Amino acid sequence: MTATRLALDLAVTLRHDGHGGVADDLADTAGLATWVRDRATLLDCCAHPGAVDQELLDTVRELRAAVRSLFARAVLPGPPSRADDRRLLPEGEAIGRLNAAAAGVATVPEFSWAPGGSPAVRIRPTGDPSAADRLTAALARAAIAFLQGPERDLLRACPAPRCVRYFVKEHARQEWCAPSCGNRARVARHHERRRAGQGGAP
Repeated sequence: MTATRLALDLAVTLRHDGHGGVADDLADTAGLATWVRDRATLLDCCAHPGAVDQELLDTVRELRAAVRSLFARAVLPGPPSRADDRRLLPEGEAIGRLNAAAAGVATVPEFSWAPGGSPAVRIRPTGDPSAADRLTAALARAAIAFLQGPERDLLRACPAPRCVRYFVKEHARQEWCAPSCGNRARVARHHERRRAGQGGAP
């Protein structure tokens, strides 16, 4: 996963639960701690992201709401995810949340060039920001990079029944976020055709 894909990864922490509802991988502080730990390098939190408390959970969930609201704008004229169509933030508020989080940590570029490797630039925080601020700033910067980058035009809301995920369309024939969603959509279409056929029978 690239750093910019963190935005998509954050958005899809809301997912269908397999029973017609929506599951939240960030439902509690333990869920967020696990999610962060699995992405610590990309989040610039090293191996110790700090304490994951209710305040940080609320902040990350607020960022997620902003990201998903802007994803809904990005997929226009298509419909947004079913999880978002009734609770989208105003665009100005969503943008403001991203900008405020990104501005919470000042950064400088740090150039490196290892022997036998390629030149690289890492964005390094200045001063001594808290792990929580570094985490939320990294998420916000990833979202900004994603939304201003080329993958924004490939973003889609999965149309499969009950799915609430967004995905990046990797190839021309891709319609769903995952093969399981394609299977579920085909089964739903089959049942719908059968119901329509039965309804038209004398």
